Amino acid sequence: MKFSKNRLLQNICFLIISSFGGYLLSLTGTSIAWMVGSLAAAGILSFWKPRWLQLKKGIEPYWRHIGQAIIGIELGQQISISVFKTFEMHYVVITATLLLSILLALVSGVVLWWFSKADMVTSLFSTTPGGISAMPSIAEEVGANTVTVSIVQMIRIFLVVGTVPLLANSSKMSVASGSMAAPIMHILHPDQVTWTFALILGSTIGYIIGRLVKLPAPWLVGGMMAVAVIQLIGTSTQGGAPLVWWPHGLNVLAQIFIGASIGSRLNKEMFTGAKKIFVFGLLTSSGLIAAMALFALEVSKITHIPFATALLAFAPGGVAEMATTSIALHADSTFVVTVQVLRLLTIFMILPPLFKLLNKQGKGVRPPVVH
Repeated sequence: MKFSKNRLLQNICFLIISSFGGYLLSLTGTSIAWMVGSLAAAGILSFWKPRWLQLKKGIEPYWRHIGQAIIGIELGQQISISVFKTFEMHYVVITATLLLSILLALVSGVVLWWFSKADMVTSLFSTTPGGISAMPSIAEEVGANTVTVSIVQMIRIFLVVGTVPLLANSSKMSVASGSMAAPIMHILHPDQVTWTFALILGSTIGYIIGRLVKLPAPWLVGGMMAVAVIQLIGTSTQGGAPLVWWPHGLNVLAQIFIGASIGSRLNKEMFTGAKKIFVFGLLTSSGLIAAMALFALEVSKITHIPFATALLAFAPGGVAEMATTSIALHADSTFVVTVQVLRLLTIFMILPPLFKLLNKQGKGVRPPVVH
């Protein structure tokens, strides 16, 4: 029990120190500053690794889950029929872009395999945008090098979170295209407390169901779906959206938890003897992000979806990171999450069996040594 308390205190100290990075960046007025700043501060802290910090595998995962749950509840309150209409009108373009993003990720994996010492399956898992939490776990099941997978996934997430929000914000097109959450009243009404607890309970039930059916990021996706159902029920029974106590500070906390969780996984050991992996992981990730930005620009021109929304929807980042960014930029958060989840579901259903097949048939096959 003593160890648990010490670990909890270390986690809290780590989060507080990381949050100062978010606070400093927020002073510049940058969107998603709390997440980007916390991620940067946490990364520096983890890489520096002071004596009092004993976080071999980062802070506890429940901090990230809390952040995802907060974002899921916030997104669930914004679900509207508009996202379905958008898909109905432009499903061909959206589907084609999603498939192209997966294809480009696979090409990046082949490039990484060709120029590094990693085997093909490890390289493919490394460049596939399935998330820093999910991909190493799935890769381990087929015998891929989870350290290499984690390094490249981490590099891409750092690049996405560090560049995509800035690019979306600078487009000056990040106007709200979805409904905002219910307004916050200065005087807390008992009904607000009731509905707030109902949404939290719904989010928990949604997570349990999402985990059972193996949804990606169940705290976010499952929670969002369950909250959306409760919101719709409340709207139909009350004749209007139920009032919920949901202060903006919760979104800031979610950004800190998610950003610090990503940054806390960075350590010196990840880069020991992995110079080529790091260099080509950086190059392939940068190329993938740049290509998806160009695709998003074309999708925006064809469909008239705001560029910020399209960019966040197709960016090769994590669901939680892009969802948090979309809320901060007032983009269509539900559209962003829906597209990101569709890509993840496609990846998780199709690619692991394909990679297993490649692993069986391609053992011992190596590309020419490139010096």
